[in-house]
Amino acid sequence: MPNETEKARWDRNFADLLQELRVAQTGVQILFAFLLTLPFSSGFPRASAFQKDTYIVALISAAFATAMIISPVAFHRALFRQGRKPELVRFAHRMATGGLAFMLISMVSSVLLITDYLLSIWPAVILTAVTGVWFLSFWAFLPWARRNWGDDVNGDGFIDDAPKDSGQAA
Repeated sequence: MPNETEKARWDRNFADLLQELRVAQTGVQILFAFLLTLPFSSGFPRASAFQKDTYIVALISAAFATAMIISPVAFHRALFRQGRKPELVRFAHRMATGGLAFMLISMVSSVLLITDYLLSIWPAVILTAVTGVWFLSFWAFLPWARRNWGDDVNGDGFIDDAPKDSGQAA
């Protein structure tokens, strides 16, 4: 942002990060709630040892994701009005990244758990691998590939994706 002070930039970065965390927090909390109720369902006692182990991985990783995604709130409370927004933004960024990693593990483990319960092991593994690649495509590969998107920004703050002048008059 032009003419933005460093303090205003840190405030904006923190506000943007909080918005992102709200989205992630909702998803991980719904998944965590589902996982917490699963052992009490009538079919769970029939689960194999592998399925129960997969369930534990999904449950614990959802708990870790929840803790990491909510932790910036606790950190903010501890640093409130101390003028330490840069530290808070850096911490919150690391916690959001870690929380998303644990959410990925939980989501993929949950897919493996359910598909293994419904299908044989190999279709379950294949569907789980496809799911993992799908998540990584949108959560890691695409953002990494587009990390320099803003390099072609023109003066008005928008990406100039118009064709380059080929020598023809407009």
